[in-house]
Formats: sequence, C-alpha cells, structure tokens
Amino acid sequence: MAAVDWFADRSVYVVDLALACCALESQAALAARPRVELTQIPDGARVVCTVSGTVTGAMAPATRSAIEALPEGATVVAFGACACAGGPYWDSYAVRKGVGELVEVDHFVAGCPPPPGAFAQILEEVRRG
Repeated sequence: MAAVDWFADRSVYVVDLALACCALESQAALAARPRVELTQIPDGARVVCTVSGTVTGAMAPATRSAIEALPEGATVVAFGACACAGGPYWDSYAVRKGVGELVEVDHFVAGCPPPPGAFAQILEEVRRG
C-alpha cells in the first residue's frame, strides 16, 4: 500500500482504498501529490484512510485488513454514498451498508459524487489536530 503526502510537508498522509466509482474523485485529488510506502511515513505524521466506492461482501475482508494494517490512530473517512451507506446498491445482497459495518469511521463525506472540498476540509481538520 502506498500513501500520498497531501500537503507535501510530511504532516498528513492519505491512503486511498479505491473500490469503485467515487475512486475517480479521490484519485483525481491525489494524482499530483508525492507517494511513499507506508514504512516511509515519519513518526508523528497523521494518516488518513479514505474508502471510496462500494464495499461488497467479497471485498469486505480485504478492506478491513488494509485498514487494520495502517498505523494506530489512523483516521478513517467514508468517501461517497456507497462507502457511507451502500449508495444506490444498498439493497443488494452483495453490498455492505457502508464501511462502518467493518470498522469505526471517523468522518463521512456523503454524495454521489461527493464534493471534493469536503474531503480537503477534513484533511485540514486532521492537520490541525
């Protein structure tokens, strides 16, 4: 897994679990920023994990494992309607009703697609502590 140095100052790193449609939004926001391996994140830096897209039953174990592999204290963000509550697929047997069924979520950014400014605002809040 790789992380993105959001502010390019080694303060906040974003790990994006891009599962489906909203991944286009998160990937666009992250594209031009420096990438590092998780092992290169400096002590004291904050880690934010975005889950963007539909969480299916098949992907649930891998999603949970990826989040649990992050440094302790990582902030989890459900990004988009599907990651928040299952989105338009909420009534499918194959779809979880959001990543909150798997792990504790710190922030929810609803929308289909979600507003990119809301994600940037959360990252500013995390940076301030």
